[in-house]
Amino acid sequence: MAKDLDELLDEVESKFCRPDPLRLGMVERPRGGGGGGGILSNDQNRVEAKENLRSTETFKKEHDLDSLINEIFEEPNFDKKCFKLKSKSSGNTSVRASIQGPGKSCSPVYLGGSAVPCGIGTNTSQRACDHLRCIACDFWVVSYDDYGWDKSCDYLFLRNNMPEFHKLKTKLVKKKGTRAYACQCSWRTIEELTDLQTDHHLRWVCGKH
Repeated sequence: MAKDLDELLDEVESKFCRPDPLRLGMVERPRGGGGGGGILSNDQNRVEAKENLRSTETFKKEHDLDSLINEIFEEPNFDKKCFKLKSKSSGNTSVRASIQGPGKSCSPVYLGGSAVPCGIGTNTSQRACDHLRCIACDFWVVSYDDYGWDKSCDYLFLRNNMPEFHKLKTKLVKKKGTRAYACQCSWRTIEELTDLQTDHHLRWVCGKH
């Protein structure tokens, strides 16, 4: 009976009691009486030694893993990495901004027929602005070379069909040398270089180039 009880206690301890890794090999177990107690103790010692070795290896692996995680998330290194990333990001932004630069506006703003080149208009370089925007309807102004607007064109037509050319062309007439301009609320047929300020009804401005 005592022998069976010892075996049961040894089995429970080996399965559920984690040995101290610092005391590997130093196992003390109560010995049962009887002639077979020595053989049982030797076998049990081998089993316990294997369990201790396995537990020690597991403990070392867990300890190494914890150390690695602590090194990765160590605050000084982590802060340095974040700082480097931020400075690199801000540097790219400033470079990008310097490359793009602020947009240039026409001064004065010109409209023109198809013979007038498009671009940034100035007093010395008289070019028709091709980046016009209407501040009344908030639409970009479209233009079509060698076309003029038919007399039947009206606000409702533009409202329903802007800015699709295949719909607008039903009110466009072929006319060489002219340029048809339109937003969603206004339209003009221009033949010669014209200063936009002379047409007080138009709410068009240069949208910057």
